[in-house]
Formats: sequence, C-alpha cells, structure tokens
Amino acid sequence: MSSPSSYYIPHEAKWPIVGSIALFAFFLGFANLLNGGGWFVMAAGAVLLIYMMVMWFGDVIRESESGAYSPQVDVSFRMAMMWFIFSEVMFFAAFFGALFYARVFSGPWLSGIGEGGAAATNAVLWSGFDYSWPNNGPGELGGEYQVMSWLGLPVINTLILLTSGVTCTIAHHAIKIGDRKKMVRWLLATVALGFIFVALQALEYKEAYGHLNLKLTTGIYGSTFFLLTGFHGFHVTMGAIILLVVMLRGTKEHFTSSNHFAFEAAAWYWHFVDVVWLGLFIFVYIL
Repeated sequence: MSSPSSYYIPHEAKWPIVGSIALFAFFLGFANLLNGGGWFVMAAGAVLLIYMMVMWFGDVIRESESGAYSPQVDVSFRMAMMWFIFSEVMFFAAFFGALFYARVFSGPWLSGIGEGGAAATNAVLWSGFDYSWPNNGPGELGGEYQVMSWLGLPVINTLILLTSGVTCTIAHHAIKIGDRKKMVRWLLATVALGFIFVALQALEYKEAYGHLNLKLTTGIYGSTFFLLTGFHGFHVTMGAIILLVVMLRGTKEHFTSSNHFAFEAAAWYWHFVDVVWLGLFIFVYIL
C-alpha cells in the first residue's frame, strides 16, 4: 500500500524481456515471410506478444486494485499517456506531411510547375507529364484506377466514429458520477461502433482492390491512401480492444468515481482516433 507522499516501486518484472523476445521473433518471422519463407516464427512471436501483454496488464490491474498506487503514480501514468498520444500525433503527422509534399511540391515540380529547375526537371525526366490530384505519378504505376469517393462508406464511417465519440463521453460522465452500469452499457455501444467501423473499412478495401483497381501499388495516390487509412484502421482496432477490456473490468466493479484512469486513458486515445479520422476524411477523401 502506498501513501500519498510515497512512490510505488514495482517488483522485478520478467515481462519486458519476454516482450523483447516476442517482438524479435515476430519481425524476424515477418521479414522471412516477405522473402518467401514460412509464417510459423511470425505467428509464434505474435502469440508470445499477446501472452506477455495479457499477463503484464493483469499484474498492473491487480496492483491498481490493491491500492498500491499513490497519487504521485497516477500523475506519472497521466504524463506517460500524454507523451504516448503525442508520439502518435507525430506518427500521423509524418504521413500527412508526405501527402502534403506529394500534392503541393513534388507533383507540380515533375510537371514543370514552379520556380527554379521545375521546367528542366519536367523536360528532362517526364516531358509531357500533366499533374493533377489524385495521381498515380508520371510512371502511372498500377495502371488505370478509379478514385475512392467520399460518398457512401466513408460518410457512414465518419458518422459512426463521431457517434462513438459521443457514446464514449457519456460513459465517461457515467463513471464520474459512480454509475458503473451505465458506463458499461455506453462502452459496449462504443466498442460495437468501433468494430463496425473496421468491418466497413474492410468492405471499402475490397471494393478498392476488386472494382476500382486502387491498390497500395497504385503510385503516390494509392500508397498514401492505404497507409493513412490502414494505419488509422489499425488504431481503431486497438482502441476498440482497449475499450473492450475497460468495459469488462467495469463489469467486475473495478472502477470508482475517483479512481478510473484506465478508462480516461482509453477515452483520450479514442478521441484522438476520432480527430485523426476527420483529418483523413477531409484531406484524403474530399480534397
């Protein structure tokens, strides 16, 4: 048990080394798979990684429920989550930056638009290339394709994520007033909306590959489209799983009105995912 003025020192943990071994095996197996090898090493690494996460998170949950963490530790958790979300902001900023650079700078330069050596670049390298966005580049990588419209599934997914942000906020207010059952109900709705979003995005990808010939290899447009939307879909999946764990903990009466940072951290992450999607919807689908 920690006092308000003390700092909890955790016991020696074996999980960091287990996680390192799991990541090494996973990426070694993934590299082997890309070069024509089998998938067993990658699968073994993934299973070991999941096992490590379940066991390590279980230790942290038990420590939290036993009252081992002091308010000072709570501040450390909040700072760590803030820095983690900041790292995610910079992660997506890099991909948005690549999209911006391709659209505003490199594309026009290759077509001869701009000052300096743009005209010479066009004449020497890609004479006759006429730039417009979307574009698969002067080499027309991937061949003919159709652009993914912002109507249909993208609009539906936008409404789904915005709604999930509302349901998550309602759940947060519920636990703040000590209504754990209400929190669980609204979190269930949030998790369901998150997985519906991922399922609809899978249908969108099927349409892109099967009917639009829009693929990851379709030049700069295809690569930026799938990298941005794909990584966002991965984050939605992880966020939904995190919220599912929080919901299950709520059913076991783990949270109180004054002690529920695990939920707050998950909510911060979910709202971040919502904001990123709005940027994607505007700059990838509409503009």
